[in-house]
Amino acid sequence: MSPAMALSETDPGSLDQRERFARLMEAIAARQDRAAFAELFAYFAPRVKRYLMRLGAEEGQADELAQETLLTLWRKAEQFDPRQASVSTWLFRIARNRRIDAFRRTQAPPLQADEPGLAPEPELDPEERLGQAQMEVRVRAALTELPTEQLALLKAAFYEGLSHRDIAERDGIALGTVKSRIRLAFQKLRVKLEGDL
Repeated sequence: MSPAMALSETDPGSLDQRERFARLMEAIAARQDRAAFAELFAYFAPRVKRYLMRLGAEEGQADELAQETLLTLWRKAEQFDPRQASVSTWLFRIARNRRIDAFRRTQAPPLQADEPGLAPEPELDPEERLGQAQMEVRVRAALTELPTEQLALLKAAFYEGLSHRDIAERDGIALGTVKSRIRLAFQKLRVKLEGDL
């Protein structure tokens, strides 16, 4: 049994209270009723905090997550459906999800100063830089010799980062045509660049 269900079943007059909470949610959703929110906040904030601490959150984190949970109630009150769940069940589910998200964030491995991905690229020596610059000039020249439709597809794939499927949908071309034109463009570039060496 979830804490939310236990809460609604153990409180005196829980059916009346459930209906009252649902009406308060409707008031928040319909007209951002601050008094309705204040009543729900006063009732649920300490209960949500205790629940989060039972889930393993430290007191400070539980405070923060409880506030985020109640803020979600304020912002997303129109998404609450009393036919699906009680306010307490809906709210405790949000709190549980916030706790899971917070736990996942804290479990990410810390970055190490010597992480290879953080190291800057090594400086190229002048000869390598010259070779790279010459290759860029040759590639640009070879690109200008491609048919317009092949060049446009290469630009879409490599400069715009579009997938073959995205290009096909955007340009109204069959996916197979996109793939074959890009393949032909690469073959022409390879022949041209190998011939220049």
